[in-house]
Amino acid sequence: MNRLREFLARELRELARINASNRPWEMPLAAAAATALPVLIGAAFGELAHGLAASLGGLVFLHLPGTVLSHRMAWLMACAFGLISSYALGVLSNVYEPLTIPVLAVIAAVVTMVCRFYAVPPPGSLFFVMAAAIGAYTPASGAATVLQVGLVSLGCVLAVGIAFLYSLYLLRRQAPGAAPKAVHDFDVVVTEPVLIGAFVGLSLALAQALQLPRPYWVPVSCLAVIQGVTLRAVWTRQVQRIIGTGLGVLLFWGVAALPLNAWTVAVAIFTLSFIIETLVVRHYGMAVVFITPLSILLAEAAHLGSIDAHVLMQARLLDTVLGCVVGLAGGACLHSDAVRGRAGALLRRMVPQRVG
Repeated sequence: MNRLREFLARELRELARINASNRPWEMPLAAAAATALPVLIGAAFGELAHGLAASLGGLVFLHLPGTVLSHRMAWLMACAFGLISSYALGVLSNVYEPLTIPVLAVIAAVVTMVCRFYAVPPPGSLFFVMAAAIGAYTPASGAATVLQVGLVSLGCVLAVGIAFLYSLYLLRRQAPGAAPKAVHDFDVVVTEPVLIGAFVGLSLALAQALQLPRPYWVPVSCLAVIQGVTLRAVWTRQVQRIIGTGLGVLLFWGVAALPLNAWTVAVAIFTLSFIIETLVVRHYGMAVVFITPLSILLAEAAHLGSIDAHVLMQARLLDTVLGCVVGLAGGACLHSDAVRGRAGALLRRMVPQRVG
């Protein structure tokens, strides 16, 4: 009994731990503007759905590094290209449904490889995979597909512009940091990303097998959990994400009860984005409480009047739980020396000696 109490007390301390942060308050403000401004523009032109699509590109702002201006902008434009490409590939995979799972798995693996090689800090590959997953289930074809990709591209361009102005302001107040050094460890750059891609694909396969109405959130939750630095971090993130999502769907219920229109949706997205970027570096679970209603609004706000909010809440919670369970299983494999060793040996035999 004493051991159980000690275990529970240790778990509660870990789940409730608040991290220190030196993030300037202007960063959440600029990030919220990059996400919400496309929605405001869409509301002004009476095209809320177009504004929501463009706001997905605004998430690229969160990849802005703390380096010199030239490196910041070059890296952010590269990330914008990656986000647009991921979304476009996701949309194209929708043409033939059996392609969706392997395409998403490959995108998760390749983007994670790039992020690992260049030592990209969080959110890492998360938003690239999220863009691909949302694109794969976007009901568009023909010219509408080109329009959707164009809207995401415009959102990225706007985010890069906001990042440029923000960087000009910030770099006058604080010195830039050094660019991270490239990582050349084979297991970190190749083996682990391949395993991550495999479990992301598995999570989507399970979501499709269970015929979940919105399966794209399952691989996103899986990736968010599996990226923990240690198995302990994976476990903690899983618990925080499930509890945070449970509270978040209740918050969404409160938001959905408000008299929402295009303008109030934009204000809600701005407010939620600002809160998230303020909290996420301090406590992931607290941030997830606000990430949940934001993600639902970004994906479903254009159809809120025709969809039961309770159905969305149940679907989001189920998607998160399934994704977290698969992510925890993947994390256990990822941090198992035996599994990683066997997978690494197999991959080394497949990769040319000069590359490996």
